[in-house]
Amino acid sequence: MIRLKGLLFSLLLLTIFSCQEPVDYSDAITDGHYLSEAQDRITEVIIHDIFSPPVAARIYSYSSLAAYEVAAAVDPGYKSLMGQLNGSEAINIQVPKNIYPPLASLAAYYKMGTALIFSEEMVQNHKEKAFAELKEKGIPDDVFEASVKFGEEIADHIKAYSSKDNYHQSRSFPKYTVTGQPGTWEPTPPAYMEGIEPHWNKIRTFVIDSAAQFKVSPPPAYSTDPNSEFYQKAKEVYDAVVNASKEELDIAMFWDCNPYKMNVKGHVMFAEKKITPGGHWMSIAAIAAKTANADWKKTAEALAMTGISLHDAFVACWDEKYRSKLVRPETYINQFIDQEWVPYLQTPPFPEHTSGHSVASTSAAFTLTQIFGEDFHFVDSSEVNYGLPIREFDSFMEASAEAACSRFYGGIHYMPAINEGVWQGRKVGELIWSRISTKPENLAENK
Repeated sequence: MIRLKGLLFSLLLLTIFSCQEPVDYSDAITDGHYLSEAQDRITEVIIHDIFSPPVAARIYSYSSLAAYEVAAAVDPGYKSLMGQLNGSEAINIQVPKNIYPPLASLAAYYKMGTALIFSEEMVQNHKEKAFAELKEKGIPDDVFEASVKFGEEIADHIKAYSSKDNYHQSRSFPKYTVTGQPGTWEPTPPAYMEGIEPHWNKIRTFVIDSAAQFKVSPPPAYSTDPNSEFYQKAKEVYDAVVNASKEELDIAMFWDCNPYKMNVKGHVMFAEKKITPGGHWMSIAAIAAKTANADWKKTAEALAMTGISLHDAFVACWDEKYRSKLVRPETYINQFIDQEWVPYLQTPPFPEHTSGHSVASTSAAFTLTQIFGEDFHFVDSSEVNYGLPIREFDSFMEASAEAACSRFYGGIHYMPAINEGVWQGRKVGELIWSRISTKPENLAENK
């Protein structure tokens, strides 16, 4: 009798649960919130692991590309970038019917991002927390597993693509050798670090034909003559810092983004970890997507295209830096104008010409303008977590122009490096958008 009652109770429970309506999980992910949160964690790890600006851009680009490729696989309104990018092949994976695409996109981002950093556990913990939250929103187990599997398969293809960009080989290339020749770069105080990524021009680009495709005008001829153009450009930097307004110093600090800043107190030297220039612009891309109420697919598009623009910009910029090998203002000014002068910002450890901020910011701003439009007001809160206030802009190009000039206000670049960098970044951005497209109709026009 007891067994019969137990059997009847089990059948009753089965009937109750079988009659319940399936949970609607379609709104579990609608916008780019989860992708942006994942990117924020990648940024934290990039800062923690102290990746250089060019390497950071590489991490962002491949991670966001993996997320975007899921969007392109499930929505005919988006075109896959694989097959368009240099050295890439089209991804031919059948999309399972029982997947939740935005979850697959997130899974692809996490897997690709984790493959490119050192502190994997930091990303893994973040992923587990996000996935647990999504499971609570009612995504069935079979759908969840199929979605993650599909996203990770996409990430595997992007990982294979990334493995052939010459990055791993470049880790064993020789370090930069200081020549000591007049006018050439040498390490700067306080840490006197060696030149960062002297062989970055050997990294495969995504779109531009080569690192040297957009060669800039060379800097003024080196001279110590007070009447020379070079001396006057150095004096211009000196005067800018000495006479800087509070607004100019605020701008310099806001866009500092120096992951190598070292602080000295007495005999103790310690690092102050900061976001990279690329990380700042990837944050702006996420802010723009949120401001525009973009869905997860458009968010993935914005992150991927911004990452690609930053990556190629850094390759082009670093090619010029280690071709001209120009001395930094700090070194020149201390030797020939004022030995006690120090720049407002700490000079980063690589040659002067061109300005990385100018190239990368202009390229990224050009890309974001193509996606969100020219007159786009946004509040840049990228630096709030690092103790700095917000700044507001009415366009991406306005922000990039400010980022470029910030290096002059901070005393770490001559104006020619900034002006030529803006030109170089614009050329990189324009070429990217003339060669590839996320929209099938635009791709047909480009052909």
